Amino acid sequence: MQNQTRIIIENVSPQLDAGAFFIKRIVGQKVVVTANVFSDGHDVVACSVKFKHESAKKWQEVRMFETGNDEWIAEFKVEKQGFYTYLVEGWVDYALNWQHGTQRKIEDNQHVKSELLEGAEYCQAILKEVSAAEKTYLTSAIKAFQDAKQYDKAIAIALSPELHHIFRHYPTRTLANASAELKVYVDRKKALFSTWYEFFPRSASQEKGKHGTFKDCEKLLPRVAAMGFDTLYFPPIHPIGEVNRKGKNNATNAQKGDVGSPWGIGSKHGGHKAIHPELGSLADFKSLVKAAKSLGIEVAMDYALQAAPDHPYVKDFPQWFKWRPDGTVQYAENPPKKYQDIQPIYFESGDWKNLWKELLDVALFWVEECDIKVFRVDNPHTKPFYFWGWLIAEIKKKHPDVLFLAEAFTRPKIMHELAKQGFTQSYTYYTWRNTKAELIEYVEELTKTEQKEFFRPNFWPNTPDILPYALQSGHESVYLHKYFLAATLSSSIGIYGPVYEYMVSEAMPGKEEYHNSEKYEFFNWDWTVQNKLITVISRLNRIRHEQPSLQQTNNIQFCATDNDQVLAYYKYDDDKLDETLMICSIDPYYAKQAWVQLPLQALGIHPGQPIKVVELITGNSYIWDKEWNFVELNPALPFHLFKILK
Repeated sequence: MQNQTRIIIENVSPQLDAGAFFIKRIVGQKVVVTANVFSDGHDVVACSVKFKHESAKKWQEVRMFETGNDEWIAEFKVEKQGFYTYLVEGWVDYALNWQHGTQRKIEDNQHVKSELLEGAEYCQAILKEVSAAEKTYLTSAIKAFQDAKQYDKAIAIALSPELHHIFRHYPTRTLANASAELKVYVDRKKALFSTWYEFFPRSASQEKGKHGTFKDCEKLLPRVAAMGFDTLYFPPIHPIGEVNRKGKNNATNAQKGDVGSPWGIGSKHGGHKAIHPELGSLADFKSLVKAAKSLGIEVAMDYALQAAPDHPYVKDFPQWFKWRPDGTVQYAENPPKKYQDIQPIYFESGDWKNLWKELLDVALFWVEECDIKVFRVDNPHTKPFYFWGWLIAEIKKKHPDVLFLAEAFTRPKIMHELAKQGFTQSYTYYTWRNTKAELIEYVEELTKTEQKEFFRPNFWPNTPDILPYALQSGHESVYLHKYFLAATLSSSIGIYGPVYEYMVSEAMPGKEEYHNSEKYEFFNWDWTVQNKLITVISRLNRIRHEQPSLQQTNNIQFCATDNDQVLAYYKYDDDKLDETLMICSIDPYYAKQAWVQLPLQALGIHPGQPIKVVELITGNSYIWDKEWNFVELNPALPFHLFKILK
């Protein structure tokens, strides 16, 4: 039978798929809750948001405020990592309803002796809940309400804001109703704000013809730190298969000395819990992780669930792979691409429980043995969604600091499902968004739709797999503006280096792939090179760490310009204590002039009111006192990054 209540609660937001999935926040952020709450008739309705951390026994509560048309809003702040539960509770507030009705009768010059006696009952009902001072006030009110000789005093009390405050603070929730419970998962700050740098450790040696080691990587850490990166991501560091090993440029047959693809994991030297012997030992890797941490850098590992034909799993657990009727094993394919050096794991195996446990053990090994707290997950969209939901939840039960980046350049709904299952961040389509219209449309989709509650983008201009056509020109201005846009549109960004800052741009003909790809050979880079792009990247990364408005993605407003090659946008932190304005030309060949409209309403200023803007890259400052302001941008430095000072 339906519970007796008069309250309707509808359209509680935020929630995902009717509460099937949790929304996401980081420590210190707010959850703004809205709902439609109403009742039959004309009685006063009240409601609140209740919330508690998973470790708490008691609910906390914040009252909601009506914004019109039976729509209510409130917010609460999440203070700790882990799950919070929240719900909306509503009730008919009979005490406030009495006060409101009595006020209307008094204003109509009606005698309200009977109503005052009702008021005494409402006061009596909450005497045990109020403070000592409030109890004294209510006791006096009760006496006045019950004494006809104190009618004028009683009326004054009945209409008083003091009594309204007490009734509101201590509601009697007769026939209350509550929404379903919803959840928010709270991560550490790095879940929202991170700056990634990827390089191949086997290319870390500065000695020509020599395979790099973890010791060589340690020597490069100061360079990574000086450029302002806080996350160093390595492709797989495990032994590389020797059977069906790929040669240079993905050649089917490897030649003598070819090192193969790191994603072809496993050989006689071990599998996913082993380290490639030419990189060094487990102790060397631990030393690298510790040294990076001392410089404010976290090492991110690649978590790639696949195996080379000579991976120990193939021999020890053949049931974890798909075998054809002719006795050969199914290798990975993404037509027309073929990966003969990789065997996909067969997740439909009858032995799936042991398979899942082993894959969980692999991740936990690196977390617990080497203090790894960040994983870049290779092709998660080719494995079952519910496996990821289970694995991520199991790891976070023991290690809530662990974060997961989904490398899934695939269909939108699949990318979204991975995020709902628990992936912390995701690669995005930014790599292919180049025009002003494309960029605005995509960022608006990420920040102004339901995606903002669960999908955290990580903007990468390039990866070892992708050399987009925009970068194949090798034009410095393109590399400058692509990094600037990534760094200021998204709070999490990454580049594959040093090819990005060195502007390596030779592609396979007609493809978005690097020629002589580092995926299939090691290079000996000159890591001492300094150029303008490195200088600008370093400066932008430092600014990102200094400006809270750039450490989040969703608080963004695009500004009007009169030039379709000039993009302008305003960002702010949650408390609007830090505000920035970015203006960027996406024309790499010609200087661009534009008039840019300031978002006066968002800034809280009036037309003609002067503001000071400081250009954080050059250090120049300006006073703007007009709504529209003129800028000129040159391909040599095609953007401005202004800090707004009022």
